[in-house]
Amino acid sequence: MATLILVRHGQSTWNAANRFSGWVDVPLNRVGRQEAMQAAKKISSYCIDVCFTSKLVRAIETTAICLTEGTGACHDKSPVFKHDFDDSDWHGWDKYEGYIEQEIPIFINPALDERYYGDLQGFNKAKMAEKVGKHIVHQWRRSLDTRPPGGESLKDTAARTIPFFQNRILTHLKNGDNVLVSAHGNSLRSILMHLDHLSPEEVPHLELATGIPIVYKIDAEANITNKVIL
Repeated sequence: MATLILVRHGQSTWNAANRFSGWVDVPLNRVGRQEAMQAAKKISSYCIDVCFTSKLVRAIETTAICLTEGTGACHDKSPVFKHDFDDSDWHGWDKYEGYIEQEIPIFINPALDERYYGDLQGFNKAKMAEKVGKHIVHQWRRSLDTRPPGGESLKDTAARTIPFFQNRILTHLKNGDNVLVSAHGNSLRSILMHLDHLSPEEVPHLELATGIPIVYKIDAEANITNKVIL
């Protein structure tokens, strides 16, 4: 039996300002760091074997806090970021030998990035609702297949997150590894939509709070046996 922990990053500076973030690389604020520390305490009883996160700093910060601030069951293990994506700027000097069993590998991958909000990025959500209507903004933010201007729909986001989940994350779970995924509201919504078999009518009601871990128990055949929100 393996454990999958999904956690949306803590509050970012643009979450606090009610702005569309998307792929804009904004950091956590003080509240967000506190939320990540609370998440670290909540998951401290789980021994994490491997972690996945996006390329955006708010998810990376949350990952680091979750794996270093708790008094975890595997507190003797050191988290190490693994740059396994195709990044021509990465110098590749992080080769070393030994002590692999004492580490928690953290894989950074753009497949887990937040949905791209296109032309909306940077705009205040409430002011945009005043401009175009609350219903339109709600569709852009919560529906399955409505794209914001120049951006991705949740369905578009799922087209990259779900294959990554199936090909990379699920492989570890089937092997019995406990996996932490620290990502974003919409990249995680798309994975939850897949895991919980949500219908298009149910998707608009799915919303994830910042810094709240969701824990699944998964067997070797990839069946979910339990789900808990911490």
